[in-house]
Amino acid sequence: MTLQAVARAASLTTGFISQVERDIAAPSLSSLTSIAHALGAHISDFLQPPRNANEMTRADLREMYALPGAVISYERLSTSFPGSQLTTVVLHHPPKHESEPMRHRGEELYFILEGEVTVYVDDENTVLRSGDSIHFESTRLHHVWNHTDQPAKMLVCNTMDVFGDDP
Repeated sequence: MTLQAVARAASLTTGFISQVERDIAAPSLSSLTSIAHALGAHISDFLQPPRNANEMTRADLREMYALPGAVISYERLSTSFPGSQLTTVVLHHPPKHESEPMRHRGEELYFILEGEVTVYVDDENTVLRSGDSIHFESTRLHHVWNHTDQPAKMLVCNTMDVFGDDP
């Protein structure tokens, strides 16, 4: 497939796909999932995401997880069971980092646990601080920028299977 075809199918820019291919940029879990779907692959073909077999997680037992070369790290909160639709993570967003613009099926909810970020959804940008949230359709073009010099921590709930739990 051409870079343009992968980008179009993954709803990402050709420039970003090129950067991922050349190891200049690391995709988010959502972007990697979209790229895998575009290539007719499964996310487990690219990485082995953590599994959570329990309905409950303990803060001191959750492992931090990051994609190779990525600056964003995650803690998986959700589990998987037949019919489950929610994927939930705590996302650790470093200072000055901006995620790639993306769109995909489903919906998302961000709740800011610590720090401050700017969330872009289509042509609107919103500054969210600790305790603030935003909920939107994921088919809208969106991305997050930690515009501060401090790390931010976000609870992210979405209906995209970013861990590849669906067969």
